Amino acid sequence: GTGQAKRSSKRGSMLWALRLRACACSQGCTKKATLKKTYILGLGFSPPAHSHNDWIGPPDKHSNLRPVIFYVSPEESPLERRLREARQEAQACDQRFWARHNRAFRQEKEEFIYSRLKAKGLKMRDETGQKATLNAEEMADFYKDFLSKNFRKHMQYNRDWYKRNFTITYLMGQVALARALRWLRWKKKNVGS
Repeated sequence: GTGQAKRSSKRGSMLWALRLRACACSQGCTKKATLKKTYILGLGFSPPAHSHNDWIGPPDKHSNLRPVIFYVSPEESPLERRLREARQEAQACDQRFWARHNRAFRQEKEEFIYSRLKAKGLKMRDETGQKATLNAEEMADFYKDFLSKNFRKHMQYNRDWYKRNFTITYLMGQVALARALRWLRWKKKNVGS
């Protein structure tokens, strides 16, 4: 009923706010008014307008990662913007990888359990309605096979993760240095006055 319509309408406005924010960034716009209206899909919350911090949400049901709403300072420098955007891109890449990975893991695990139970002549649910399970040794075979099969994907993900995080660390150093120099110039100006 009405709750469903509100959720649907809210989701549409969340998508709009995210698209508007991305569009503003790609055009080099410095107006950050969309921050207060930006929601993270599925979380249904945004930081209070007076917040000056990043906010960490509850774990995503697909990736198990905790999404971050990054604070955008009205005085954000181009370097700070590059850092924030690098962090957002890293978060999006991690989200995509782990959501796909976990989906594949769950699906293949169900298929493995089904095939092993079927080979034993058992059904997916026992007579009490409980979901049938395999013992730890049988599941170890699945885990070993799954990790072996996805080894290259994990190696590529790790390489990409290190590249992204080295870039973020480098940008963080540049931002810290720029802030320190700005503070020293301010201090020198105010002490000399």
